[in-house]
Amino acid sequence: MSRAHDVFSGRTAVITGAGSGIGKGLAQHAASLGMNLVLADIDEARLAAVAAELPGEVLTVVTNVADADAVERLAEAAFERFGSVELVVNNAGVMRIGYSWAISADDWDTAIDVNLRGVVNGIRAFVPRLVAQGTAAHVVNVSSVGGFLPSPMMAPYTATKFAVLGLTESLAMELQMAQSPVRVSVVTPGPVRSEIFAQAPDTEDPALLGFHQYLAQQNLDEGIPGEQYAEIVLEAVAAGEYWVITHPAFTDAGLAARAEMIQNRTAPSIALG
Repeated sequence: MSRAHDVFSGRTAVITGAGSGIGKGLAQHAASLGMNLVLADIDEARLAAVAAELPGEVLTVVTNVADADAVERLAEAAFERFGSVELVVNNAGVMRIGYSWAISADDWDTAIDVNLRGVVNGIRAFVPRLVAQGTAAHVVNVSSVGGFLPSPMMAPYTATKFAVLGLTESLAMELQMAQSPVRVSVVTPGPVRSEIFAQAPDTEDPALLGFHQYLAQQNLDEGIPGEQYAEIVLEAVAAGEYWVITHPAFTDAGLAARAEMIQNRTAPSIALG
């Protein structure tokens, strides 16, 4: 048996954004470990379809993570059904592509509300309950390689994923100060096979269309399956690792170049990004 099975079997996991992509992969792998599942997504049909494929105890709660009251209801439902929660994965996220000055205010709001406020709402709803349990539990916030390495045409994603990194580090230090057994991990995935780039942006700009096509092709060529990603994540979390770097080949060289850029006070460029 794996370390993750030993740590998580029979425990309860809450996963947001579980209706597709990496959230679905996390749900599938958590179920294979024998976990009770509380799955949240804004799309009721997708959520039901995922749940129908899974063994064991599964509670689905349609949830808009941008709505603090909705996430509070998610937490209430999880604890009412299972009595305790040992793993919370704040995974829900959206991508918005375009020039930062041309992306609509609504799209900026959506990215901030889901990618950042969704994590804040998850922390506010679940961490007080996890702390009150007084037992080992884990909060996992999903950032991105894009949370380390800025990209053109992805400013809302970059900005919010950078924010999730800072938020998660603050949370980890606060829980240490509180001498809580609740631990924290941050996940920084690179390409994971999903439908995130299935729909091309509504534009005739060749640069933007070309960038989208590049990302979509990279996702196909270099993306790892969702369950493989989930196995990497949950094994690392079970081992108590804070940094869960699922794609070191994408991360390490870029981090070295970025650190050198900052140390040398070099202006950002596409080559360095």
